[in-house]
Amino acid sequence: MIRLLKTRLLQGRRTVDFPGPQKLPERFRGLPVLQPASCANGCRACADACPTQAIGVEPLKLDLGKCVFCTECMDACPQGAIDFTRGRYQQSFRKREDLVLDRSEARLAGALDKRMRSLFGRSLKLRHVAAGDCSGCAVELNALSNVVFDLGRFGVQFVASPRHADGIVVSGPVSANMRDPLLMAYEATPAPKLVIAVGACAISGGPFAGSPEVTGIPAQVPVDLYVAGCPPHPLTLLDGLLRMLGRL
Repeated sequence: MIRLLKTRLLQGRRTVDFPGPQKLPERFRGLPVLQPASCANGCRACADACPTQAIGVEPLKLDLGKCVFCTECMDACPQGAIDFTRGRYQQSFRKREDLVLDRSEARLAGALDKRMRSLFGRSLKLRHVAAGDCSGCAVELNALSNVVFDLGRFGVQFVASPRHADGIVVSGPVSANMRDPLLMAYEATPAPKLVIAVGACAISGGPFAGSPEVTGIPAQVPVDLYVAGCPPHPLTLLDGLLRMLGRL
């Protein structure tokens, strides 16, 4: 027991300060930056290399809702018109169209209206629905509750039942077999309620878009927050949640 206590004391404080400067992994791929002026006329190298058809040309655009952050586009572009930043983990949006990036500054998520902030701003309970995901997004969502990110200090917690939740978090492309369970979870969540789509698969289908086994989030489930990534980093998730709640 003494040895365990000594080890814990030597570890020091593990919880990150948030918001504030963050130490990100060397291989972290953050918000892409586009330089359309660098594009050569008629060049489609980046669009042809993209496995999820997230890139449009003339003018150059990138849909973060489809992007899986593979950097194939960056490697393929001879002019360097696309670059993935190393420190910009803020990648959450309130409207689907805001995920389409061009040269202008990204329109990050704004806060809920005053009534919703008064309800959820200090206490928010969420139910995660893994709708056919690979578990990548699920692992990052689980990490939010560990000692490093400590989501609970902001009054946000994951619960075991949608009946105890204020909203649902959806990950995965929503397979045909998970469509009805997702609808049931949404209907079981008391109103007013929030819906958060996490990762490229939940937002657009990701690499599974177009498959007959993928339905996407049904129209009956309106999304309040889109968190881009494949999977999103816990800091990206934390940033999006707090922006939505008006805490940033």
